[in-house]
Amino acid sequence: MYFSEKTKYFSTSQKMLAETGKHIVHLDLDTFFVSVERLINSSLNGRPVIIGGSSDRGVVASCSYEARHFGVHSAMPIKMARLLCPDAAFVRGDMEMYSKYSNMVTDIIDEKAPLYEKASIDEHYIDITGMDRFFGCMVWTHELRQSIIRETGLPVSLGLSVNKTVSKIATGEAKPNGEKEVPPALVKPFLHPLSIKKIPMIGDKTYHLLRSMGIATIGTLGMIPIEMIEKVLGKNGIVIWKKANGIDSTPVQPYFEQKSISTEHTFDQDTTDVVMLNERLVSMADRIAFDLRKQQKLTSCVTVKIRYSNFDTHTLQKRIPYTSFDHKLIEVARELFRRLYQRRMLIRLIGLRFSHLVQGTEQLNLFEDTSKAMRLYQTLDRLRKRYGRNAVARAVEV
Repeated sequence: MYFSEKTKYFSTSQKMLAETGKHIVHLDLDTFFVSVERLINSSLNGRPVIIGGSSDRGVVASCSYEARHFGVHSAMPIKMARLLCPDAAFVRGDMEMYSKYSNMVTDIIDEKAPLYEKASIDEHYIDITGMDRFFGCMVWTHELRQSIIRETGLPVSLGLSVNKTVSKIATGEAKPNGEKEVPPALVKPFLHPLSIKKIPMIGDKTYHLLRSMGIATIGTLGMIPIEMIEKVLGKNGIVIWKKANGIDSTPVQPYFEQKSISTEHTFDQDTTDVVMLNERLVSMADRIAFDLRKQQKLTSCVTVKIRYSNFDTHTLQKRIPYTSFDHKLIEVARELFRRLYQRRMLIRLIGLRFSHLVQGTEQLNLFEDTSKAMRLYQTLDRLRKRYGRNAVARAVEV
């Protein structure tokens, strides 16, 4: 009974692929950080370029194709990158500048696209379903790409296909600075010869596990009985199996720019207990910094607010380098509170806001100077996601 249900599911999936009727574009700004740096400094053109932390304790946030030929890749320690490619140009990086160019691209898409999603600082998905009835989908997509290149000077690759997964994989095959369309009838012939590493969601651990089972290509993975994949990989295995068969019903989510993230606490009794106020501030910073990382965002502005018992309200803010690490944000928040709380009156409310947000992938955190801190936060965040946000609490210095 179990096997027959899975066989029926397989047939349904085949039908879903054949009848999807969707036209989804995936746009990816090639080596985005490097491309921006080259716009600003043309002497970097043609040279190996490595962007990341400013010290040998840092890690690579991005690198040019020339640097990749030497074995350099994202998340590699800067120290190792220097050994592999000593003649590279090492650049600290400017997140504010990258955010500016990212927003330029988003503005161009916003003017022309009926429905789009900004997946990261350098990636967009666009749903142009129905466009073929009025204007060829690939023609429209090609013209959008040319507009981006013309107006920003940035190289961009794109994929056009039936869903997010196939389009994203197509973009990868179109790089650098190219275009690839995969119509419905060619989805499986396109996917089957490719390495399973091309499938979004398959990290190193899953890749090595599947390779140990003799699965190297997407075609082989797609032909494995789904119940076997589910037993090995759990519920994620079903999603991966569907992607291997070109099935992805994930919709393009309408884009909106979140400007800030904040929280406030009103005390039951007005207080002057500075220790307790600091504990509350640390707890608030810890909580909303986790929310930032969960949403893959960084902040460059911290604001602290206090309201006295007479309802007199004061705020103080400070611009900082982009980060989502709460140990840095807590330090700034406590500094602002010390400067703000001068009257020693009873406090009714305390608030904290992180603003000037930029969206991006995990690689944005690689601008931090220490890979050890980044690994620690990744571990803590995994615990919170699994056991709840209160599973790990930060100790407060008195």
